[in-house]
Amino acid sequence: MAHKAGFVNIIGNPNVGKSTLMNAFVGEKLSIITSKAQTTRHRILGIVNGDDFQVILSDTPGIIKPAYALQSSMMDFVKSALEDADVLLYMVEIGEKALKDEDFFKKIQNSKIPVLLLLNKIDTADQQLLEEQVQHWQELLPKAEIHPISALENFNVKEVFERILELLPEGPPYFPKDQLTDKPERFFVNETIREKILLNYKKEIPYAVEVETEEFLEDKDIIRIRSVIMVERDTQKGIIIGHKGNALKKVGVEARKDLEKFFDKQVHIELFVKVNKNWRSNSRQLRRFGYNN
Repeated sequence: MAHKAGFVNIIGNPNVGKSTLMNAFVGEKLSIITSKAQTTRHRILGIVNGDDFQVILSDTPGIIKPAYALQSSMMDFVKSALEDADVLLYMVEIGEKALKDEDFFKKIQNSKIPVLLLLNKIDTADQQLLEEQVQHWQELLPKAEIHPISALENFNVKEVFERILELLPEGPPYFPKDQLTDKPERFFVNETIREKILLNYKKEIPYAVEVETEEFLEDKDIIRIRSVIMVERDTQKGIIIGHKGNALKKVGVEARKDLEKFFDKQVHIELFVKVNKNWRSNSRQLRRFGYNN
């Protein structure tokens, strides 16, 4: 039987369920998920292997009009996902009418590769609304295949994956068959800590934060981690730490529990907070954190 392999890239507006779908396909929590926009900042690959296939899934940041350098870099990840896809998954949610960036939408309309439009969160809609939405998207993207799904409830996810396999080109695997992602362990430590900050702090704080893991030492029975939470201002540092360090301690406890599940090993984690002024607009700092080429 011929082997199939290719890149399947997921794009869409913020908060439509891209990361939930990616994790459902891969069967592992590779992308962090919160209800806040711009949770995903990087392009994250998740690799699904079978005897006769390798599907390289790509989760991307939600499409926005950039307001500062970090957001511009995030949109560069989305552009690259449009360029190297073998199959494009354009994800929308019930009630949505268009992408937040018209130029991106035109590229999807003119795409030469197969486009599967995934109409997500159908568990929140009745039949009439679903039919109206299908018609709306058929008119806008007549060449796309429309698949109603619920990524959260795992409805129609298997069927979409099977359709992806049908569309993939024949070819050898791009990655070793036992590889799950292209990201190193420290990336998932950083993202797990950032997820807990998104969940535990309000307003601007989570968006002013970047996490850098300075130490990742793995022994037979335990992983010892030392990570630094970067903020842009002294006032933000105080909020992250909280009264008597309680807020920071809570982030550490929640992150440790998730990381112990992810690595299937005991984890000891130390967190520190540093001020790194205006890092979101500093190209040198963005390169350091893996945003700019």
